[in-house]
Amino acid sequence: MQTTFTPEQLQDPGVAESEKILRKCVHCGFCTATCPTYALLGDELDSPRGRIYLIKDMLENDRPASEKVVTHIDRCLSCLSCMTTCPSGVHYMHLVDHARAHIEETYERPFMDRVLRSLLVWMVPHPGRFRVAMLGAWLAKPFAFLTGGRLRAMLMLAPGRLKPPSPVDRPQTFAPEGTRKKRVALLSGCAQTVLEPSINEATVRLLTRHGCEVVVASGAGCCGSLVHHMGRADESHAQAVANVAAWTREIETGGLDAIVINASGCGTTVKDYGFMLRDDPDWAEKAARVSALARDITELAADLGIAGAPPETLRVTYHSACSMQHGQQITTLPMTLLADAGFTVVPVPEGHLCCGSAGTYNMLQPELAGRLRDRKVANIARTNPDIIAAGNIGCITQIAGGIDVPVVHTVELLDWATGGPKPAALG
Repeated sequence: MQTTFTPEQLQDPGVAESEKILRKCVHCGFCTATCPTYALLGDELDSPRGRIYLIKDMLENDRPASEKVVTHIDRCLSCLSCMTTCPSGVHYMHLVDHARAHIEETYERPFMDRVLRSLLVWMVPHPGRFRVAMLGAWLAKPFAFLTGGRLRAMLMLAPGRLKPPSPVDRPQTFAPEGTRKKRVALLSGCAQTVLEPSINEATVRLLTRHGCEVVVASGAGCCGSLVHHMGRADESHAQAVANVAAWTREIETGGLDAIVINASGCGTTVKDYGFMLRDDPDWAEKAARVSALARDITELAADLGIAGAPPETLRVTYHSACSMQHGQQITTLPMTLLADAGFTVVPVPEGHLCCGSAGTYNMLQPELAGRLRDRKVANIARTNPDIIAAGNIGCITQIAGGIDVPVVHTVELLDWATGGPKPAALG
């Protein structure tokens, strides 16, 4: 794609990077075939190619974001299916993140939209605040039918039972069983520690059982993806720096073989820290080192060579989160691990399409998110599963809201098959 940025514009590192990305696009349209919003709406501007044109026009002309641009960029899930499909290697993730930051700087949203987004930014990345909010949502959930739109969507996502905080999520070190093979840091996360603390508990059990010393580093918290994808670059970079600082202390004191992440959305972001902080002279090198150490739990499990067998024979339908298959390019590995552990594993038909969770998307775009969820659960139902497995808390919550089949994290099944407890969702 030809661009006409001026030399002065290209002095901005963000613009210079976006210009490189834009020039790779040959507007072939392959991305439209796999874009969830284009599949639903059939509007060229709700496809990656259409959004690229909008972003190019906005940045090239150095103009504030318009309502039209904001509408179509907001509808983007950042599922990154287009990146898997693109034959030219267009890094759409970095381009749309830059566009969102530009929108945040130049566009004044309607008052209630600003209030909702500020509330999510204030609440979700902080487990204490999020827990209080979930308690309030749980109490209000029976009255959700009296509301509508975004408020109703938020209430319906609240869990049916609020689980107590897990002691696993406090800063500490877990000793390995037997000889130590690796020393790893675990990202506890934010929303996951409130919605499903059993995931981190299963992760610690699985890793220590297979010879890993597991560190929950003091000072590490939210990965920053939620605010990053809302265009709040300064806040996301501050959260990234906090994690890089915490893990750097562990690297320099006891060494780390890996930084383990069991929420694929977080993993995609942590693996991108090197890019996010590339222009920060104090943190660029350390961030790149952290990104190089980041591993999804399934990647580390494969390295450890786990072996076991489930106490029950179950048919598991595996849902591959977009951030897993498109963001991190981890496709068949989780299914292979589950099959090797003794489960009968089947993929979801039309599995490349997003379930509609996408961070805060199911709260900010509830109508589209609901349609995507219904499409996803209909495809899952065709596989007749006993249980559904996924590697991302957002997907687990989203899918569970539309189907009666239990939905658990992949690591909970691997933990159970190698000597851990039966996942609570299985009763």
